[in-house]
Amino acid sequence: MGVTQSVTKPLDEKAMVQSAERALEDIARIRSEIANVIFGQDDVVEQALLSILSGGHALLVGVPGLAKTKLVVTLGTVLGLSASRVQFTPDLMPSDIIGSEVMDQDETGKRSFRFVRGPIFTQLLMADEINRASPRTQSALLQAMQEYHVTVAGARNDLPAPFHVLATQNPLEQEGTYPLPEAQLDRFLMQVDVRYPDLSAERKILLETTGVEEAEAEAVIDAARLQEIQALIRQMPVSESVVDAILDLVRSARPGHGNDETDKHISWGPGPRAGQAMMLCARARALYDGRLAPSVDDVRALAEPVLQHRMALSFAARAEGMSVRDVIAGLVRSSQST
Repeated sequence: MGVTQSVTKPLDEKAMVQSAERALEDIARIRSEIANVIFGQDDVVEQALLSILSGGHALLVGVPGLAKTKLVVTLGTVLGLSASRVQFTPDLMPSDIIGSEVMDQDETGKRSFRFVRGPIFTQLLMADEINRASPRTQSALLQAMQEYHVTVAGARNDLPAPFHVLATQNPLEQEGTYPLPEAQLDRFLMQVDVRYPDLSAERKILLETTGVEEAEAEAVIDAARLQEIQALIRQMPVSESVVDAILDLVRSARPGHGNDETDKHISWGPGPRAGQAMMLCARARALYDGRLAPSVDDVRALAEPVLQHRMALSFAARAEGMSVRDVIAGLVRSSQST
């Protein structure tokens, strides 16, 4: 999940409403600008935006050609963030991401080391095809995604604020790929599944992207304004019923916590970071929809993207052809009936 990247004074109720109205206007403009470039994929755009508005990272999973890269580039432009793209490959080294120390020599012949920063020193890092790099290289992101700094040769190097990682992954090709370790998956606020566009969206893609000119996004806000919205989201009130719904859902997804279906089908479940992610994303989703407080419906709507990458099926469940999504859908149904 990571620590808060900015600290602000709590707002009173009147100031909260005024700030929320301003944020709503900005979010509406952001959505409109993204829609000029990304056609359809409303759920994908929403979940990717919610991840950033919540101050977190997102893993975009989908087959090639579904505009995952274009979405990340567009988000960086519209949100006014500095951005870097790293193409993950089997021969990529940790120093290719973080940077490395080089030796300098001055006129007197004195030698000293100087740290040359890598592409991770940006506000929006796109980790393209992240599962193509070795586990050693993937682990280079662990400290940055959690603590917002990296340590090189014993020295702490702070990352720019805000800092977000949007990673892409192809779910089909398994040859030459390495599964992401559980510790890294847990650092992604949400897993965003990018599916094929519907007919009307695909028709628009054909017409709008094969002409002489192609629409380009423009900046709507800047990094400072994004941080203000992120701080506002952290101050939104959450009712006890929503907190209880989050705890019930997250805990029911863990084996050994009284849910027979989970015990049967899940080998390991989500940790406390899942609850933190759900709290932040539920608040962000409420603001995204023009509400000042999240509801239990927000929790249920976010169950799949927040939980699916934090759970693993048992051998028996895989043998039955089940998916993690099936288990989560069952947990959501059972929560609605209680």
